[in-house]
Amino acid sequence: MALESLMIPLGTPAPEFALPDLDGRVHRRADYADGPGLLVIFACNHCPYVKHVEAELGAVVRDSDIPTFAICSNDATAYPDDGPEGLRAQTKRADWTFPYLIDASQEVGRAFGAACTPDFFLYGSGLTLAYRGAFDESTPGNGKPVTGGELRAALAAVRAGAAVPEPHRPSMGCSIKWRDG
Repeated sequence: MALESLMIPLGTPAPEFALPDLDGRVHRRADYADGPGLLVIFACNHCPYVKHVEAELGAVVRDSDIPTFAICSNDATAYPDDGPEGLRAQTKRADWTFPYLIDASQEVGRAFGAACTPDFFLYGSGLTLAYRGAFDESTPGNGKPVTGGELRAALAAVRAGAAVPEPHRPSMGCSIKWRDG
């Protein structure tokens, strides 16, 4: 089911987190506190919206020096393609060089206010939300090219220490597959 991102208020601080990547290394908010910013991408392996942008997303991140990681909060029991082996296959297929974290409890996805895949949260220095929104204008089947233009512009603004001009258009994608209860 397609859903739009929740558009969390700008200036919201990044929540605390401690999640393992696919190699078992734990990433924490504090690891990124002194950097130029942080890009957090909620993604998964099975979503056609993520698959539609994944190769260009890898290029956008490689062109940026903002620390980046993806998080999969989907229920991997109900969606086995979103388990660790599926995520490893995705990183190879999409040439992702950034860490892919596993949110098995789904608590971190909820703390960020993630709603869909892909869902982008770009934090500036001090880890306050500077951008949340779309990758670009392309979605599966709309015929528009996948460029990453909106995210590229936001990354450039954050790197320059500038505000990301509004309005920010919500991201659209598959709903995060929350466990019941």
